[in-house]
Amino acid sequence: MEKPHYYVVAAVIRHDGQYLCMQRGQTRFPYTSFKYEFPGGKVELGETAEEALRREIREEMDYAIIVGSRLMTVVHEYPDFCITMEAFLCEAATREFCMREHHACQWLPAERLMDLDWAAADVPVAEKISSLLH
Repeated sequence: MEKPHYYVVAAVIRHDGQYLCMQRGQTRFPYTSFKYEFPGGKVELGETAEEALRREIREEMDYAIIVGSRLMTVVHEYPDFCITMEAFLCEAATREFCMREHHACQWLPAERLMDLDWAAADVPVAEKISSLLH
């Protein structure tokens, strides 16, 4: 049986030289539970990636972001599903947001991103930020 494939977006949110890292709570799958990720979600039919990103961040965090350039695309196959994830560099005017769906969060400088236990699809994004941006 073919695995479901999702098209998702992720916001690499930067504020005052640090990046927002969100920790998931318990999920259906042990390999994504309590892992760190860049916030975002699924792109709905008829949405652009940028529109989906703004909507998802507003819904999950009640947070206004400025979506910047596309950082990279990651295609990852988890045991139960596959994703194509577009990661965008984003800016925020403040660190104030509501944490509605995540377990915890951290603001970290680029050089400390790899200290976290990232979801597998987010690892290449964290690695790229750590190596290229600083």
